Formats: sequence, structure tokens, C-alpha cells
Amino acid sequence: MATPPTVLFVCVHNAGRSQMAAGWLRHLADGRVTIWSAGSEPADQLNPVAVEAMREVGIDISAAEPRILTTDSVARADVVITMGCGDTCPYFPGKRYLDWELTDPAGQGIDTVRRVRDEIRTRIETLLGELITAG
Repeated sequence: MATPPTVLFVCVHNAGRSQMAAGWLRHLADGRVTIWSAGSEPADQLNPVAVEAMREVGIDISAAEPRILTTDSVARADVVITMGCGDTCPYFPGKRYLDWELTDPAGQGIDTVRRVRDEIRTRIETLLGELITAG
């Protein structure tokens, strides 16, 4: 059996977008993908509105903790998905990079965060289809 692909989600604080994306992929991939998330400047805790928005769709990300982005994690990932971290993400030739332009949920109300959550789900479903087909 082939090794599952590894996806690394990266945003600045690793408290909202990247955590919601990791939560969606973990929920939808059913163990077929290895999932990491990190931030270039990790926050002290997850965005509570992001946690609540995910809870509304039955996904609990409350135990996740923001983590610092390391060069090693990028080197070991098959797909690196950035969300607003720009040039702070290390670049390795031969990796698949995707940059998802998403509203930063920091300081936003639940309605905005729900829209971001739903947009992330759509992108995750597309990504998962590509990863599983390629696998």
C-alpha cells in the first residue's frame, strides 16, 4: 500500500484558516492523507470563532494548538497550501504549492467565519479528489 500523501496547511497565526482546513481534510479524508498545519508567527491559541464555526458542522478542532512553521515540515510535505503567509514560507523545488486567498477570520464575526469555513470545505473537497485520484 502506498504511503498517504502529506498536506501542510500554512497561515500566519495557525489559529484559523489553516486549522479549519486541517480539520476539514481530517474529517473528509478518512485516514487517506497525513495532515499538518503550522504558522509563520503562531498565536497563543486557536481563534474561538473558528472553533465554534467548525463545531457547528460537527468537527471539533478545539484540541489543536498553533505550531511554528519549520523548514523540515515543508521539506517532508507533498503538498504545501499557504493562506496569506506570502514570502515567509520556505520554498523547495519539486513540491506542489497552492496559495489559497481566503479572508483572515481573525477579529471577524461568526457570519464571516462561516463563509470562510464553507469556502475551505469546497477547496478541500477538490484537493481530496485530486490527491486520492493521483494516489
